[in-house]
Amino acid sequence: MKKKVLPVMIAVVLIIVIAGVSVGATLWERYSYTKERADLSEYFGISGEADVAIILQDEILEERARIWDGVYYLDLNTVHQYFNARFYEDRGEGLLLYTIPDDIIKTEIGSSEVSDGDGSRSMGYVPARYEGDTLYVAVDYVKQYTNFEYEGFMEPNRLQIYTLWEERQVAEAKKDTAVRVLGGVKSEILEEISAGDKVVILEQMETWSKVKTEDSVIGYVENKRLNDPRVELPIPVTDYEEPVYTSQTREGKVNIGWHVVAGPGGNDTLDEVIANAKALTVISPTWFKLNDNEGGFTSFASQSYVDKVHGMGMEVWGLVENIEYKDSIDMYAILSSTTTRAKLIDGLINEALSYGLDGINVDFEQISSDCGEHFIEFIRELSIPCRLNGLVLSIDNYVPMGGTDHYNRTEQGIVADYIVIMGYDEHYAGSKEAGSVASINFVEKGIEQTLAQAPPEKVINAVPFYTRIWETKDGAIGSQAVGMDTAEEFVRAHNITVEWNEETCQNYGEYTADGSLFQVWLEDERSIEVKLNIMDKYKIAGVACWRLGFEKPEIWDQMEEYMNR
Repeated sequence: MKKKVLPVMIAVVLIIVIAGVSVGATLWERYSYTKERADLSEYFGISGEADVAIILQDEILEERARIWDGVYYLDLNTVHQYFNARFYEDRGEGLLLYTIPDDIIKTEIGSSEVSDGDGSRSMGYVPARYEGDTLYVAVDYVKQYTNFEYEGFMEPNRLQIYTLWEERQVAEAKKDTAVRVLGGVKSEILEEISAGDKVVILEQMETWSKVKTEDSVIGYVENKRLNDPRVELPIPVTDYEEPVYTSQTREGKVNIGWHVVAGPGGNDTLDEVIANAKALTVISPTWFKLNDNEGGFTSFASQSYVDKVHGMGMEVWGLVENIEYKDSIDMYAILSSTTTRAKLIDGLINEALSYGLDGINVDFEQISSDCGEHFIEFIRELSIPCRLNGLVLSIDNYVPMGGTDHYNRTEQGIVADYIVIMGYDEHYAGSKEAGSVASINFVEKGIEQTLAQAPPEKVINAVPFYTRIWETKDGAIGSQAVGMDTAEEFVRAHNITVEWNEETCQNYGEYTADGSLFQVWLEDERSIEVKLNIMDKYKIAGVACWRLGFEKPEIWDQMEEYMNR
C-alpha cells in the first residue's frame, strides 16, 4: 500500500512545485523591473552628428537645431515662430538683417562679420549660414536680441531652451532609480538618476509622475521614489532688455484730410478742398508715387504748399503710394531688395526734410501675402530715420479681414506712430453684390479687430466722404463712386425716397428704371456722426477723411464736435 501511495505523493508535490514555479515566474514577469534601455537617439529622433533635438520649456519640438563647430543653430522659421520675428533674410543679396529703433544690424550670410552704423566687428563665429536652401542662425546671435536661456547636452545632442520662468513643482529622488519611457515597470529605461537628484514634475498621477531631469530627459518615475513635491520659482534671465520704440504721437486727437494731388497743378486746389473744413490737424497730399522697380518715385511736393498749411496751424504728412503706376511696378521686387528699400527710404526722407514735412503716410495697397515680410521690413527700416528726424510715420491699412494678416499690424503698432484703418470699401467697384461702402457693423468690427493687434493711442479710423451709386440689370452689377453732394443730387433728380436703415446706420434709397435697379447707401452728416460716436467709444487716436472735396459742408460740424469731446 505504501509503495502505491509514495509515487502519488511525489507526483502531487511535483505538480505543486511546478505550479508554484509557474506562478512565481508569472508574478516575476509581471512585477519585476525591466532593465531594458531605450535608445535615446531614437527617443529624441536624432539623425546624424549635427542633428540636435530642441526642448522648449517642457516640450520636445518637432523642429530641429544643428550644431557645427561647437555652435548651435536654429533655422530661421523656428527663430521666427518661437523666439524673434524681426530677423530678416535677404536671399538675393545674401544678408541677414536685424532692425533696432535706431539702426540696422547686418551680417553677410556665411561670414563672421557684423556691421551697423558704428562699423563692422567679428563675432568669432558665423552668425548665419545656409544648409542647402535653409538659413540657420546661431543661437548665440539670436540671444543678443532676445531674452531666453539655453543649455546644450550631448549623447544625444539636445538643446534645452527657456523663454518663460513660471512657477513649477519639483522633487528629489529618495534613492537611485530609473526614468522610464512610460509609467510602468516594464517600460524601457531612459536614464538613471541618483538619490538627491532633482526633477521637475510635469504631471502627477496615482503611482507615477511624468518628470524632466536636470539634463532635460522627459519620462516617468514612480511616486514612491520621490520626496514630497514642492513649489519652486525659477530665477528669470534678464540679460537682454527689450528696446524702446519711442513714438511721435500727438497730444489729443488727430484729424487727417487726404488731399488727392494727381500732378503739380493739383497743389493749387488746396484752398478749394479745405474751404469749409473745421478741426483738421493734418493734410496728407498724395505727393509721392512709386514709378519703377529700383526705388524711384515721382514727387509733386511744393514748398509753398507746406508753408501755407503750416501757416494754418496744420501739419503735412506726405503720402507715398503704389497705385498710380501699379501696372509698371513690382512691389515684391522693390520691397524684397535691401538696396532698393534703402534707396526708396533715403529718397522719401530727403524729400520730407527738404520741404519741412511733419510726417510720411505710407499707402501701399494690394500687397501680396508672399511680400508681407518684405513690406514690414520696409516699415521697420523707414521708422528709423523717421524716429531720428522727428517725422511721424503712419501706415494705411485695410479693415482686418479678407486675408490681410501679412500686413502685420502688431509690428506696425510697435515701430510706427499711427495705424490708419481704411474703414470703407466694404462694397467696392467689382463687388459681386451692391451694398454699403461702410456699414456701422463693418466699421466697428474693423476697429475692434485692429485694437486686438495695436494700442488705441496709435489707431486712427478713416471715414468715407463718398457714396456708391449702384446699378443692377440682368444680373450685372456696376457702380460709381461720387461725392456726397452728387449722391444727394442723384436722389433728388430721381425722386428717390430715402429711409434710415438701422442695420447699416445710413439713409437708403432705391428706384427702378428701364429694367435697372438703382441703389444708394448714403454717406451724410448722420452716418458720419454714428461712425464718429463708435470711434469715440473705443477711445482711438482720431479720424482720417477720404477724401477732401467730396464732403458736404455740414460734415465739418460733426468733425469739430468729435474733435472737441
